[in-house]
Amino acid sequence: MAQFPKKITDDPYTAAVLIRRLVTEQGIVYWRRYLTAFALMALAAGSTAGATYVLGQVINQAYVDKNIPGIAMFSGITVILLFIKGVATYGHMVILTKISNAILATNQRQLFAKLMRESIGFFSERHSSEFLARLTAGAKSITDVLNMLVNAIGRDLLMLLAMIGVMVWQDPLMSFIGLVAVPPAMLVLRKLVKRIKGLAFNQFTGTADIMETMQESLQGIRTVKAFTLEETMQKRIDENIAIVERNANKMARVANRSNPLMEMLGGFAVAGCLLYGGYSVVALNATPGAFFSFMTAFLMATEPAKRLARLNIDLNSQLVGARMLLEVVDSPASEHSDDDKPALKLSDARIELRDVSFSYRAGETVLNRMNFTAEPGKVTALVGPSGGGKSTVLGLLLRFYEVTQGDIVIDGQSIGAVSRKSLRAQTAYVGQDVYLFRDTIRNNIAFGKPGATEDQIIDAAKAACAHDFIMSFPLGYDTPVGEHGTQLSGGQRQRIAVARALVKNAPIILLDEATAALDSESEKQVQEAIEHLCRNRTTIVIAHRLHTIMHADSILVVEGGEIVEQGRHDELLRRSGRYASFFRLQHHDAGTLAPISATA
Repeated sequence: MAQFPKKITDDPYTAAVLIRRLVTEQGIVYWRRYLTAFALMALAAGSTAGATYVLGQVINQAYVDKNIPGIAMFSGITVILLFIKGVATYGHMVILTKISNAILATNQRQLFAKLMRESIGFFSERHSSEFLARLTAGAKSITDVLNMLVNAIGRDLLMLLAMIGVMVWQDPLMSFIGLVAVPPAMLVLRKLVKRIKGLAFNQFTGTADIMETMQESLQGIRTVKAFTLEETMQKRIDENIAIVERNANKMARVANRSNPLMEMLGGFAVAGCLLYGGYSVVALNATPGAFFSFMTAFLMATEPAKRLARLNIDLNSQLVGARMLLEVVDSPASEHSDDDKPALKLSDARIELRDVSFSYRAGETVLNRMNFTAEPGKVTALVGPSGGGKSTVLGLLLRFYEVTQGDIVIDGQSIGAVSRKSLRAQTAYVGQDVYLFRDTIRNNIAFGKPGATEDQIIDAAKAACAHDFIMSFPLGYDTPVGEHGTQLSGGQRQRIAVARALVKNAPIILLDEATAALDSESEKQVQEAIEHLCRNRTTIVIAHRLHTIMHADSILVVEGGEIVEQGRHDELLRRSGRYASFFRLQHHDAGTLAPISATA
């Protein structure tokens, strides 16, 4: 079938479409404020035009009529008009700034809200610095575009029309001479717009690359220093900065390429006006005041005329950032809101996986028709080699991903048929890589249950074996944990995470190698905290250190996305299968080969 060429309307992010959207979706909300700003701009333009005209009268009073009282009167009128212009200019600038701040805040909130509706898979394919760039530069670009449009219409266009009005009033023929430079200038500027679009896009992505390198270097500063990567990271960011610098220089050359020609054309226009105006005063007995007033208006009209001529270039430069933000906001959320679904209602908290299959990518099966039941109030452990699909099970239970085939059922309810919010509200998760927010210990625990009381926070910390070390700090629960919790040790971070899960008081507990990265002493303390957390709750735990799950009620050995063995610790050791092999290997590596007939 023949392919028809794309129409301009097929691209939802052309300059015309973007401008219309920004005006109708965002600018129109503040139309009353914009109307007030336009009125003040008109007042400023009128005052400027009036002052320009009055200056000519001052010249006539001085050089033609020799009238000192007249000079004083028109001078006083000039002062009043310029004062009115100053007040009007202040007023409309303040109004536009307030509107810009409101629109900027709205877009930043909107983008963040959209990101919170995305799935885990969405973020795994992108770098966080990309969203920082969209949040900052993209949101600001939208306000810059609207400000350009408002200033172009309300300030520059009105000022230009007012100045042209004075010019025409003083001398229509000389006004025509002054405007001959406009058509050739517009032809030159049209050719530069396409080039600006590409450069502006490269500038945006280059800035995002700089942020990416900076963020990774600072967040991984321990690794950078441990592996003496300072020069490597410096070289990388130097290259990123050099690319942005070169691109910025190209943009400067392209954006300002029209200036020499415009100045030359403007020079011809000024020269023509001076020649004709001088001739009119000398040979045609025109008043010097009219000539002075005309030239003042003409020279004052040049700046708004230049800004209007460059408007297309400047708009296309800023529209790239606006597009970057709107592309994310407009895209369908990968984690659709399902708050209209019924809430999960728990009685026993029995979890069942029924023929569950899952793939992150087509043709790469991670789970293959997996079946098991996590009994209420008991501990079910998943063990096995890395890459077997254990962590994927927890991701599916939290609905970070949706099952490809089969179903996960809790107390007879398919988790796909209930709202995510109700599912996650009744589930507490503690992982190996604990994430603490840059806040106090108190607030990091309270994140498990917004609105938690001080007593609930302290009780959770005590149960997590964290209260004593917290109170050893001078600020106690008000101690800042630093970015990612770097001011605490690994064991302390893990116990804070357990306390956060405890204060939630959820009936389902998911643990993903919560002690794998700890030393023996810290592991013992965290393990004691976890015992408090799991008591009388349905628990699914992933562990590589098999001695931490020896007392689990059920142990499932997961390999290749399937359960190859299932039973209690002593049963599995007697079978001398995969579990016994893992257990024997770990004890041999630890230099403490234990008898296989261990008791539960």
